[in-house]
Amino acid sequence: MNAPFSRRRLLAGMSVAGAALACPGWLLAASQVNPTSPEDIQAITRDAWIYAYPMLMHYQTLEKQVLDPGAAEYVGGFNRFRHYSNLYTPKNREIVTPNNDTPYSWAWLDLRSEPQVLSVPAVAEDRYYVHQLVDQYTHNFAYVGVLSTGREAGDYLIAGPGWTGATPAGIKAVLRSETEIVMVLGRTALKNAEDMPAVRALQQQYRLRSLHEYAGTPAPAAAPAIAWQPWDSKTGLGPGFINQLNQILTLCPVQPSEQALRERFARIGIVPGQAFDLAAMSAEQRQALIAGIQEAQAQMQAAGAKVRTTLGLFGTREVLQGNYLNRALGAAMGIYGNSVEEAFYTGARQDSQGQPLLGGRGYRLRFAPGQLPPASEFWSLTLYDLPDRQLVDNPIDRYCLSSRDQLQADADGGLTLLVQSSAPTDGSSNWLPAPQYGAFTLILRLYGPERQVIEQRWQMPPVEAV
Repeated sequence: MNAPFSRRRLLAGMSVAGAALACPGWLLAASQVNPTSPEDIQAITRDAWIYAYPMLMHYQTLEKQVLDPGAAEYVGGFNRFRHYSNLYTPKNREIVTPNNDTPYSWAWLDLRSEPQVLSVPAVAEDRYYVHQLVDQYTHNFAYVGVLSTGREAGDYLIAGPGWTGATPAGIKAVLRSETEIVMVLGRTALKNAEDMPAVRALQQQYRLRSLHEYAGTPAPAAAPAIAWQPWDSKTGLGPGFINQLNQILTLCPVQPSEQALRERFARIGIVPGQAFDLAAMSAEQRQALIAGIQEAQAQMQAAGAKVRTTLGLFGTREVLQGNYLNRALGAAMGIYGNSVEEAFYTGARQDSQGQPLLGGRGYRLRFAPGQLPPASEFWSLTLYDLPDRQLVDNPIDRYCLSSRDQLQADADGGLTLLVQSSAPTDGSSNWLPAPQYGAFTLILRLYGPERQVIEQRWQMPPVEAV
């Protein structure tokens, strides 16, 4: 049987009948000594697939941005920035739920031979920027930005798990990754269209240098080339996920908290660097592996339907506390979401009566007086289609409303935002265009959320049909 699986299918409603399967030959040989029952295969596969999902989605992004020079998303290779000097539009589709508030600066670091140094400039009090550092597990292991390191200029050393060198003078902090490959996702707030030149000028001051270049020392020996496996979206989330994961794990030294987990995964062939041979498998083993993947997908679908905010979905290893389901949900619903101290995300897929938000209908979102989203930097409301979670074309090229816009307050001091496909008759400053048809979702982002948000003492009001 062959049923390709993709992130789109996960978000739309998953149904996987199976895929071309086989069990690694070395596992079959090992099973003669230490048999693994079908029940164990199913349970281990379920847990391993959930564990692997965000790492596989991360690898999918890496392949487009670093390994494929022909891809529109290509950033130019490792250890360099690509700055997006325009806001995202519906044409940008490399990630789900892209924000339309902060032009991105992307970089991928290969830390195997030596660390990299990230340098940032001083910024004014009214300027927000952040660099989010993400490891191959998709943990947000460190931040450089106004909320985390301040508004002053600084040099920050980003080191891999095996680096033991001396920290040179001038480094403000050493930010250590658990994995050899690190993604840096920079965001620089855009106040309005006239602000774009200032944003571009600031982006050009974000700088990456190798440690030897920064310190003026001889270059170390280059790390060996990696024979990266191609990503196939049709099979990469089926049984082929094991081969993909085995390569990724070669760059992810075992953490003490995962020692027992890795040993358990090894029982179905998940071993760093180990070839997973899909050549032969008994019918019973095949069905167990398929069932494990199906069970994992069903578990994610059920849990995802209950998610209303991003609390607990993004952060460090310590914050996530081994909750691999939450980590996977974060990747499925909006990979590379910020940790809650940096930004808070909430939203709605249904109106106040429990009906799905649909194109062609009219809605309003009203914040009562004194109940605007409490954020130290700014907030924004963005619309995405479903199930793809991408921006939607509209006649005025408006994809979000923000506290930085010239919004019209209500007579009582509150604020009403209108979400509909046609322009309102009484002015468009508070209008967020919706599609003509199809389901959509609204995402509210708070940059620099206040304590009442983190402690869940403030909630987004319901979306009302009008």
